Amino acid sequence: MPASPAPSVHDGAPASVLGLAPVLPVVVLQDAADAVPLARALVAGGLPAIEVTLRTPAALDALSAIADEVPEAVVGAGTVLAPEHIAAAVDAGARFLVSPGWSPRLLGALRESGLPFLPGVSTASEVVTLLDEGVTEMKFFPAEAAGGTRYLKSLAAPLPRARFCPTGGIGPASAPAYLALPNVGCVGGTWMLPGDALAAGDWARIEQLAREAAALGG
Repeated sequence: MPASPAPSVHDGAPASVLGLAPVLPVVVLQDAADAVPLARALVAGGLPAIEVTLRTPAALDALSAIADEVPEAVVGAGTVLAPEHIAAAVDAGARFLVSPGWSPRLLGALRESGLPFLPGVSTASEVVTLLDEGVTEMKFFPAEAAGGTRYLKSLAAPLPRARFCPTGGIGPASAPAYLALPNVGCVGGTWMLPGDALAAGDWARIEQLAREAAALGG
C-alpha cells in the first residue's frame, strides 16, 4: 500500500479517516462499560481509529465514554443512517462518521456535520455519483459480497480519484490483498474483537490481535 501522509487534525477531527491506521476496528458494544478498556487495548495495539456502530442501545454512551476517557483514540460513529444519528453522534463526541450507504438527504447532513465521513458504495455508478458531488473517500460495503479485491482493482484505472475503506467479510488472511491496492486506504473489520474475548474482558488478547492487525499495513 502506498504510504499515506500523516493525518492532520482540525478542531479534534482528522482530515481523513483513511490515513489513521491500516485497519479500522468496527465495534459493536452491548455494554458501555466495556468501551474504555476496549478502546485502550486497541490504541495500545496500534489501532487508534475506532468505529463504534450505532446498532445497540449502548452505542452512544460507549462512544461518549471513549471520547471523554481515551483521548489517544480517534472515535467515530458507524451505521449512520439518518441525520438524527449524526446529531446524536456529534453530541457524543464522534470525530468521524461512517455509513453503509447514502442518500442525498444523508449526504447533505454528513457534509453539514463538519466531520470527515465515509459514505458506503457497492457499485461503479454510486462511486461516480459521489465523485460528481466532490466526495473522494468512501466505504466499500459489503466488500467480499460486492466483488472484493477484483472489483476494487477494476475500479482503480477508470476512477483513480476514488479511495476506499472496504468493510464486510474481511479477515487477517484477506486484508493484505486489499491493502495492496492503490485505491484502498484502510480496511474495516471485526476479527481483532472476537466475541469470547469481549465477553471475558480479555483486553490483553484484543491488544495483541490489534497489534497483529496494525502490522498488516507493512
